[in-house]
Amino acid sequence: MQHANPETVRGNFNDAKFSYAGVTSTFSRRDGKYFVRTDGTDGKLAEFEVKYTYGLEPLQQYLIELPGGKIQALSIAWDTREAAKGGQRWFHLYPDEKIDFRDELHWTKRAQNWNFMCADCHSTNVRKGYDASDDSFATAWSEMTVGCESCHGPGSAHIAWAKAKPASDTTKGLSVALDERRGVAWRIDAATGNATRSPGRQSEREIEVCAPCHSRRAQIAEGHQAGQPFLDHYLPSMLTPALYHADGQQRDEVYIWASFLQSRMYRAGVTCSDCHDPHTQKLRAEGNAVCGQCHAAPKYDAKSHHQHEPSSRAGQCASCHMPATPYMVVDPRRDHSMRVPRPDRTVALGVPNACNDCHRETDAKWAAAAIRRWFGADATGFQAFAETFHGAELGKPQAAASLAILSDDIAQSPIARASALERLSAFADPASAGAAQRGARDASPLVRLAAARLAGSLSPDHRASIAAALLGDPLRAVRIESARVLAPVVDSLTPEQRARWELAAAEYIATQKYNADRPEARSALGTFYADRGQFERAQAAFASARALDPDFLPAYLNAADAYRAQGRESDAQRLLEEGLAKDPRSAPLHHSLGLSYAREKKPAPALASLQRAAELAPEERRYAYVYAVALNTYGRASDAIRVLERAAKRWPGDRDILIALATMQRDAGRPDAARRTAESLVAAHPDDREARALLQARR
Repeated sequence: MQHANPETVRGNFNDAKFSYAGVTSTFSRRDGKYFVRTDGTDGKLAEFEVKYTYGLEPLQQYLIELPGGKIQALSIAWDTREAAKGGQRWFHLYPDEKIDFRDELHWTKRAQNWNFMCADCHSTNVRKGYDASDDSFATAWSEMTVGCESCHGPGSAHIAWAKAKPASDTTKGLSVALDERRGVAWRIDAATGNATRSPGRQSEREIEVCAPCHSRRAQIAEGHQAGQPFLDHYLPSMLTPALYHADGQQRDEVYIWASFLQSRMYRAGVTCSDCHDPHTQKLRAEGNAVCGQCHAAPKYDAKSHHQHEPSSRAGQCASCHMPATPYMVVDPRRDHSMRVPRPDRTVALGVPNACNDCHRETDAKWAAAAIRRWFGADATGFQAFAETFHGAELGKPQAAASLAILSDDIAQSPIARASALERLSAFADPASAGAAQRGARDASPLVRLAAARLAGSLSPDHRASIAAALLGDPLRAVRIESARVLAPVVDSLTPEQRARWELAAAEYIATQKYNADRPEARSALGTFYADRGQFERAQAAFASARALDPDFLPAYLNAADAYRAQGRESDAQRLLEEGLAKDPRSAPLHHSLGLSYAREKKPAPALASLQRAAELAPEERRYAYVYAVALNTYGRASDAIRVLERAAKRWPGDRDILIALATMQRDAGRPDAARRTAESLVAAHPDDREARALLQARR
């Protein structure tokens, strides 16, 4: 990040024009300043001064100040690549969409707000300075761009050391010693061609210094300094379907950290600076030589290994083991999970593979056959969770049991085990409680964090016993997640547990207030208060979220749920209708509205809303299930069975769907169909007592 001036601006501001979505923007300069005339908050053309540049290669963005201290990232960027490579042009970051001033992705909206979205990683020692009373920022920093203190901590003590150089201060005044590579040797085994680290990595210091800016995460507290635990200030995302493919390959922009934690290299003790020089921002060696530090070149940097000409693109280690995905249109970023190509998984699971990145004229079956021909079998690789995650996404039989087994498997990476626990939340399965209990005692903070989240989907008794044990966790992220999931059951805690919960709850509330510039945080705070039965405070928080962003639909949904808890169905329906006026295609709002009508015993509007929700979100199994139950309740058993039969084909292992279907088939006088469904249920959930009882009743 730099001030916009002739030395820093790379874009063409010589009255250049760029058209997008019916808007023609003009870039100009005068009196040493830079301007863009484009559509503003109301969709009308206006002129804005460019205050800062953001980035250098392969693109540069531009930041504009709006009232209230808001700094916004313009969605039209400059391609800094050479013209011969397609650069030296203006382009829009969402070229395949038509983003206008009403869209959340418009440059004037919160998704493009620098103060929240960008500043913490691109500047040093940022203080957001948000004032919720007037929705304004007074954001400050110690250094505008990324400086030494971003990675080494406060520099004043280092300066004092430099002046005196006391022999007793071996840290040189730095807050964290990034010395994990000091005295380390990687010894290549002649037989395998692979290296072993000696001594083994004993800490995560360096990786945790890099993690805040190279991970997909939320900030939960301000003031992080190098050397402090990552999970004390940040809440990381796991390997979720929205961000990663089932085998862990990057899908969205995930900034490397969770990808690297999946890798065999991480397990072997590799740190970021084994490959990257943090000061020059270059690799430790050029091309394949960076991998040759640990992998014997005669074995791996050879045609006998990769089956391609060494000088070709396919002869580069990264092409096969770290395929790149372009983000922000022109910025290819390599997947740091460092996996072997698995075209066989493309065939079976639909995930991408590196082979077909190059061989696009062929298909994955061809690529898989080539690998079998070369090596005699499909590759296996290190990441062994793809089939489990894929099965969970499809709701296959035994999916929950497989997730529970994966979460216990210490041969798998902690990030994969934690992600398995998170995914268990989607299944009402007896295996979940045991998995969460074991996860809560795990040495990995990621697994403990996921166990706290999973506890929120369990029965009140299990929730209390599992999450209460995590209230005293050394890491803030685990504590506040535990406080959140325990909010509805606080009264069941012992006095000692209650005291710990009060402390963790204060941290949770502080986190939401710190992020009060986001409607998500205000709404989350409302839900927390509602879970405690503090409905007046809850509705005030929900109203605050809607005032901040009238289009933020969860604030309508959650407020309606709080009214439901009070028995105020008419107020709930009013809010849901207000939300649907904002977005008539919101499946969650239709679903909630249908449930509200059902509670009031109004069949016609209840069925209409529940059906609409199921139609709008066919991927949501719960909507189909609830719609079918409602149909059956209101005397339309045949229609209900048809809905559940379709749902059972899509999610063949879903416990709720199969139990409901078998029961309805039995009650409809279809014993053979009920027996077959019960058999499928037991096959998917062999340890489920209710499933076995249902099957026995069919015999």
